[in-house]
Amino acid sequence: MHKHENDGSEHEPEKIDTSTGYERSDVKITGILVFLISLGVFVVVVGVLAYGMGKVLNAYMNKQDGPNSKWTKTVEVRQLGNLPSSPELQNKISELTQSFPTPRVQTDDGNQDVADLHARENLLLENYTWADTAHTKVRIPIEQAMQIMAKRGIPVAPSAQLPPPLTGDERPTVGTPLTNGFALTGYEQEEAEQVPHGVTK
Repeated sequence: MHKHENDGSEHEPEKIDTSTGYERSDVKITGILVFLISLGVFVVVVGVLAYGMGKVLNAYMNKQDGPNSKWTKTVEVRQLGNLPSSPELQNKISELTQSFPTPRVQTDDGNQDVADLHARENLLLENYTWADTAHTKVRIPIEQAMQIMAKRGIPVAPSAQLPPPLTGDERPTVGTPLTNGFALTGYEQEEAEQVPHGVTK
């Protein structure tokens, strides 16, 4: 076997003349042109395919729907614009919705419904009302009931026989309620501020 002597000329880096301070050869733009042309051809082909598919789908849908008649008509809705608000129309809609059977879909965000619910609760809590349909039990105002309960005391229910707690467990303690009733919503507070003091709605 003969060994080729390595003279070192094959692996020497190419010597670059840096005396001018800039590149002496232009950039090859052939690759850039090929990429741009390919991209343009791709965009055109995809656009033609999309346009053709849209035409085919529209023709198929028109064939399925059939020709326009007095019951079917294409309308340009953008020409209609926004419909003006009419108080008379809103009142008619409100009357119609009130004639629907319950439960009905709320026509607002529910603020008025909550206010009406609280008004009914206040009516029951602050006045004498019948508690049953046979008119044998009377519901008294809450203030009077609280005074009676303060004098008589709250009856204590017999303690239930609970099993002994497990290791590390504690018996639950029943605390006082967090509130003494419902809190007025923001809508109800705004309505109360609009009504002068001493005037009931």
